Amino acid sequence: MSGLEVRGVEGMGEIGRGSDLAHLISEATELRDRDILVVTQKVISKAEGAMVDVDPNDPLSHKPVVERESVRILRRRGDLVISETRHGFVCANAGIDLSNVERGKAALLPEDADRSARRIRDGLRGIADVTVGVIISDTFGRPWRRGVTDVAIGSAGIRVIQDLRGTTDTFGRELQVTEVAVVDEIAAAADLVMGKSAGIPVAVVRGVDPAIFLDAGERSSVVPDLIRHPSEDLFR
Repeated sequence: MSGLEVRGVEGMGEIGRGSDLAHLISEATELRDRDILVVTQKVISKAEGAMVDVDPNDPLSHKPVVERESVRILRRRGDLVISETRHGFVCANAGIDLSNVERGKAALLPEDADRSARRIRDGLRGIADVTVGVIISDTFGRPWRRGVTDVAIGSAGIRVIQDLRGTTDTFGRELQVTEVAVVDEIAAAADLVMGKSAGIPVAVVRGVDPAIFLDAGERSSVVPDLIRHPSEDLFR
């Protein structure tokens, strides 16, 4: 019988600029080879200093930051802005976040979340002698569906897409277009134990199909591998 184990990592304390996330994670939990760590964007932004000052008494004071962090505004409705970031993400308010941060501060998206994931992975290999996958997650809305879910904005050590094209289904038919965004699926599963207000910034996912782990020398990144190019996008 197959199955996954997903558990939150508690006891890491408050994260600030310069925090060594690999060290804090290794102290807070015991890891095994081929575990996958899901780390929220918020603690990455805090540790890397991707924070800006906003007026705590003005609920719209972050709007100039949204404009600055956007390369293209797609839609506006009231105070809501749907924009494209320089990373290629299409999301609300350019990913600027005021939740779970100090009053008077706003969190920006990390400059390069793939690089952030690699830094944690490399740090854990050196500190704890384990080889893990790392996903940086953030909360996005979705067109045509209510509610939000966590998705991957960065990763290291694992394939972001599980390409099933050319394989067969249970009836022997060849799959023609099936590509599974496995990092998004794992990020969403991890959010079930981290929540939005529980103060748990990291989760460990154990038991994932070993086929998604990269071999030595292979590289896979969220932005070039998962983000659909505008020329292939029917809705932009």
